[in-house]
Parts: sequence; C-alpha cells; structure tokens
Amino acid sequence: MTFDPDDASTPRLAQPWWRRALGWRPKLALPGIPRLVPKGRWGRVVLIIVLLPAIYYVGGGLWLHRIDDRPDFEPKNVQPGESRAVAMAAALVTREVDDHHWTPMDPFFLPGAWLDNMPNYQAGIMKALARFAVEMRDQLARARGSSPQDPDLDTAASRLNADPKQWVWTPSMSWWPSVTATQQYRSGRAALIAYNKRLAGGQATFERRADNLQAFLDRVAADIGATSAQIDRHIHEHGGDLLDFHADNLFYANKGQLYAYYMLLKELGADFQNVVRERELAGPWAQMLETFQTAATLQPWVVINGAPDSAMLPSHLVAQGFYLLRARTQLREIADILRK
Repeated sequence: MTFDPDDASTPRLAQPWWRRALGWRPKLALPGIPRLVPKGRWGRVVLIIVLLPAIYYVGGGLWLHRIDDRPDFEPKNVQPGESRAVAMAAALVTREVDDHHWTPMDPFFLPGAWLDNMPNYQAGIMKALARFAVEMRDQLARARGSSPQDPDLDTAASRLNADPKQWVWTPSMSWWPSVTATQQYRSGRAALIAYNKRLAGGQATFERRADNLQAFLDRVAADIGATSAQIDRHIHEHGGDLLDFHADNLFYANKGQLYAYYMLLKELGADFQNVVRERELAGPWAQMLETFQTAATLQPWVVINGAPDSAMLPSHLVAQGFYLLRARTQLREIADILRK
C-alpha cells in the first residue's frame, strides 16, 4: 500500500506541535488522524501572523529593558574648574536618553510601550535631575538672592522638567504635534554642558559655600520626604494585596530618584570638598552616601507589597522606605552641622 503525502484524502500521522506548526508533512500516515495545520504556504502565513507580534513586542522589550543602577558610573572628560555634579547630570541624561533608549514616551506600536519597570525608573532619574537643575539655577549658581539667574541653567531647568511621556503626538496632553521629551532633555543637557564650559572659563558662577550646600541638602531631604509619603499612602491602601500591579511602578520610580540623587551627591562631595574637609564631614558624608547606594541598588526579582507585619511575604516598599528615611535623616544631620 502506498501513501501520497499531497493527497488531501490521505490521513496523516499525528506529529509533535513544532512539526505541525511548521507545516511539516510526513510521508506516512495512519487512518483516523486529521490534519491540524493548513496545508502548504497558508499554514506558514498564519503561523507568522500569530508569532510575529509576540516576537516583536516580547523580544524587543527584553532587548530594550535595562535597569542601570551601576554605582561606579562616572562622567567623562571633566575639565578643571567644571562642576562634577553638573557633568554627572549631563552624563545621566546621555546614558538614559541616547545610550539606553528613552522608554517612557514610546507609543503603543513600539516594544518599549509594554515595559513597566524601566520607564518608571528612567522617569525617577529625570525627576531628581530636574530638581537638581532648579536648585543650581536658583541657589548654587547665584552669588546672592538679588543676582540674575544663569541663562544656561534656566534653560536646563525648563527642559529637564518636561513630561517624560511627551511624544510627537500625545493626545492625553495635546491634540497638536509637540516637541518630544527626548528633544527637550537633549536641549537641557546641552545647556548644562554649556554652563560647565563657561564655569571652567571663569564666565559663570558656582558658589561653593557651606550655606549653599546646606540649602541643597534641605531640598533633597524635602523631596525624598514627599516620596516617603507616597510609599506610606500606597502601603496603607494596598498593603497585603497579592495582585498589586502598581507597587513595582512606585518602587522603580523611587529607585530611579534615589539613584540619581546618590550619583549627584557623590559628585557634589567632590565639588564641595573644601567645605566637607573644613566642617569635618567626611565620615557623615560617607555614611549618607552608603545609605543612598543601598536604597538605590535594591532590585528584587519581583516587587511584593506584603503587609508590613506579614510572616510570609516581604514588603519591598517598606524596605525601600526604611533606607529612604535613613538617608533623609542623615541629610538633615549634615545640614544641621553646616548651619553651625
């Protein structure tokens, strides 16, 4: 007896799923076994239509996803006279916007739109950088309250405060095309670099006084204090929820903010090294940085918002909040020393 593999009336041998998916046709068949995959090219077309979107979104998302919390990241080519903290801010913008791809603004047809943790982490970083640019403009780069604001820092503060989700066309924000978040962030980075070059050339101001450093530390402490209030509210409302799909959003947004502050404070210690030495702050400053680093590098495999007194499930938000408040306390201790 002979079997014709191309004869539709010929029953076929049941095959593994991967052979059926590829449209593989055996030369032998047994009666009573129906064909499960369309014959020939149409079976392959259907398979491609089904698998291609999954490969595009899942594979593309995995390729893009990166939570870059390296504590040893440093700005490059910082010239004498420049601010290392300003150089760090510019370097972080370059890394997240250009080197890693800015995911918070990706529209629905790009793989990054389906990511969760990375967009929140990047937005948290930019939130801290925007605060730093504002404090540079309003405090650190002015000799006194009546001094004019530096034009480059004014531009940087405005551009870095752009909404991280702003794309060319974002109907929830505007029905008209607009400048994207990445374009504004690049403009802010260029303004920071321009300020630093002018600073090295003696054409800009950076007041490295104890009262300026103390004022900046108070602002950072107030900012992360507001973050601790968000953690407290979320734990109060959703603590113990097994299916809390927003806990990881909050966790990674806070993580990005704490990471950026850690990197900026590390470089501000170098910028204000004379103040740190004169006020004997080397020990407290190192302890504060260590707490920030610990908080910034927490990265659980899955973020769980268990009840604070749970014996089975941890609460990663509680752990993050502990280190955040410890860092805030240490910031205020250093600020109190600088006031004396």
